[in-house]
Amino acid sequence: MGLDLGALLKSGGLSVSDYDSIVSINIFIALLCGCIVIGHLLEGNKWVNESITALVLGLITGGVILLVTNGTNSRILVFSEDLFFIYLLPPIIFNAGFQVKKKQFFRNFMTITLFGAVGTLISFVIISLGAMGLFKKLDVGPLELGDYLAIGAIFSATDSVCTLQVLNQDETPLLYSLVFGEGVVNDATSVVLFNAIENLDIGHFDALVLLNFIGKFLYLFFTSTILGVAAGLLSAYVIKKLCFARHSTDREVAIMMLMAYLSYMLSMLLDLSGILTVFFCGIVMSHYTWHNVTESSRITTKHTFATLSFIAEIFLFLYVGMDALDIEKWRLASSSPKKPIALSAIILGLVMVGRAAFVFPLSFLSNLSKKEARPKISFKQQVIIWWAGLMRGAVSIALAYNKFTASGHTEVRVNAIMITSTVIVVLFSTMVFGLLTKPLLTLLIPPRPGLNMSELSSQSILDPLLGSLMGSDFDVGQIPPQYNLQYILTAPTRSVHRLWRKFDDRFMRPVFGGRGFVPFVPGSPVERSTNESHLGTVIEAEGS
Repeated sequence: MGLDLGALLKSGGLSVSDYDSIVSINIFIALLCGCIVIGHLLEGNKWVNESITALVLGLITGGVILLVTNGTNSRILVFSEDLFFIYLLPPIIFNAGFQVKKKQFFRNFMTITLFGAVGTLISFVIISLGAMGLFKKLDVGPLELGDYLAIGAIFSATDSVCTLQVLNQDETPLLYSLVFGEGVVNDATSVVLFNAIENLDIGHFDALVLLNFIGKFLYLFFTSTILGVAAGLLSAYVIKKLCFARHSTDREVAIMMLMAYLSYMLSMLLDLSGILTVFFCGIVMSHYTWHNVTESSRITTKHTFATLSFIAEIFLFLYVGMDALDIEKWRLASSSPKKPIALSAIILGLVMVGRAAFVFPLSFLSNLSKKEARPKISFKQQVIIWWAGLMRGAVSIALAYNKFTASGHTEVRVNAIMITSTVIVVLFSTMVFGLLTKPLLTLLIPPRPGLNMSELSSQSILDPLLGSLMGSDFDVGQIPPQYNLQYILTAPTRSVHRLWRKFDDRFMRPVFGGRGFVPFVPGSPVERSTNESHLGTVIEAEGS
């Protein structure tokens, strides 16, 4: 911090730098608590969510620090992409996979993949080409082809964190599933694209280089997914076989958390996509591992993962709000804020066009592939999906810092312009689009009168969170068990789900556990009920 705290130090105490760090951390933790309290008080407000609250509080704090330091500093912590990718992003993405409603997610998996992978590539191309054509007119500075491609990847990343707080999966399950699923796949695709671009030989770009780029992208995508699935299955097998609960339920919780984090770090070590790896690790853990632990461990893990994710989300938005007033980058970018603002307006326009270019056409294709019995994506829902995905957040910020700064600092004017423009885009999209998403949702799809929670719980498509964890069979309704070629072609999603359930029950669950597996805990009611049941069976056998 730029605060003069030397006078506050006592003799024999901490050094000035250590004391400054402790003060900064205390202020930041107090701000986190303030965000939670204010967010709770505004919980019923249809305009404000905790992301916007954290952004506003960050802006106010940054302004206060600017005044106290006479305009020399606005931050109490220096942004680090390592801090973001290593410590903050993993709990957010893992919790998204761990608590996702798997039935709804996999029911719409093809549409989610279309939006998250194909749609991201379309948006990437449009933003990159648009930036190449329009940035030169603003005299931004010397940017190479690799910079324009990186800009396309940076602003193709939607903000799934903020979207999750805007939409409600019980009120709008289909919308929530599509926007949330697309957000996770989109973030992973954008990061994979960015990493592939960083390793791309732009100076000798030809058809062979393009094919190599596509091959590496597909390799990263599929190997990251396989690694996440393998890590989840390994955790399930270890917990099922070793029965940690015989000695301590704390060990069950610890092994789940550590193996989830290990999957992410191993993916980063192998230069894969940690986002995809930890997301699918979360899905597999919720399907197998979570059912292999005791009831107390289930409750503990569910709330622990959700809490860590919640704190990381608030931390990110709070920092983005403070970083928006980084006076050094604003001075270096331009003597007037007009150029960064104009550049931000162009980027927002490209983002809106790029998103519209794939949401509506791909929704049309998705609807064509659905039969009459399956719900189709209406035009109003398409508008909401387009709007909700316009928000940009921490992933864009982190990628921009990774590309245009060194350890959070830069002395190059064009890099400072890109950083300030990215911050403006994130602030504007999160606050404006985020504020208007709930009213737009109410206007286009008003809630049905008389809808209550008992009605919601009776529909398989709207199972509550805990139910989605316990009932993770991916049931799709009572359909006759036909497995001929015609049935698979006419109802691919349902047939694949049924074939998967049959395979899962026969081969996977006997090895890795899952729903129906009861952990053995000596002296517990489960053990007593098991012994009584076994004794009753023996008596009946002797009596017969």
